[in-house]
Amino acid sequence: MIDYLALGAGIPFLDAYLNPNATFTHGRGVNFAVAGSTALPVENLAAKNILAPVTNSSLSKQLDWMFTHFNSICFNERDCVEKLRKALFMVGEIGGNDYNYALFQGKTTEEVKAMVPEVVKAIKDAVTRVIGYGGMRVVVPGNFPTGCLPIYLTGFQTNNSAAYDEFQCLKELNDLSIYHNQHLQQAIQELKEENPNAIIVYGDYYNAFQWILRHAQLLGFDATKVQKACCGIGGDYEFSIARMCGVSGVPVCPDPNKRISWDGINLTQRAYQYMTQWLLHQLFPKLQCNIA
Repeated sequence: MIDYLALGAGIPFLDAYLNPNATFTHGRGVNFAVAGSTALPVENLAAKNILAPVTNSSLSKQLDWMFTHFNSICFNERDCVEKLRKALFMVGEIGGNDYNYALFQGKTTEEVKAMVPEVVKAIKDAVTRVIGYGGMRVVVPGNFPTGCLPIYLTGFQTNNSAAYDEFQCLKELNDLSIYHNQHLQQAIQELKEENPNAIIVYGDYYNAFQWILRHAQLLGFDATKVQKACCGIGGDYEFSIARMCGVSGVPVCPDPNKRISWDGINLTQRAYQYMTQWLLHQLFPKLQCNIA
């Protein structure tokens, strides 16, 4: 989605920080994100008997990379503040993997809810660091409605019809996302009070996704397959944790633009494009930016 945000802002695509062939000249963005990363350090999760199997480069590690990068492009602190004055920072979306790993390793939703204040504090601390480096415009995205994703719909499928909402998403898991997002918005309000000169905006990924579900057919998606993965196999949601997208023999749907979910976890490019369009009109006026 960051690519569509860049297009909307009229700036070049962001290079990954660890890309050895990247060119980080002034005016070009940098992406410090790592797939599968968590808001909490892996040591903190391990203390809760939660493993982070994908990467140990959590949010704090990514911030360390950012600090190293700024040291390489700035002559001094004042120079950094000047260079970053017009920059837009996206801190997240992050935190979802902390909950994902916990839930799929047997934690109850109540146990995961107890993690929310700590996860949100890690995100708030990250935003504080970004502002401390000179960031003046920061977007802090919330979590997706995870109860609508094929990986969760498959893993927590139930015959209890009352467990599902109007979009056939799992209500208990969506309530967890809402709970996180409420805490995050409260933290953003605190950050605004603590940093009156900075512009800090909540990125409402939850309602952007819900808007797509509500208008799926109008947007050109196959209304009968909004919960099914395009690249996947098996079950009611064409998703199997044992045979995920990329494994030999796992098919890809003929037209990904007709699906919202790409692989059961991530969305298709078309879905991200529509989410970004919704977000741009929500975010840019608040950020005092112009849409290209």
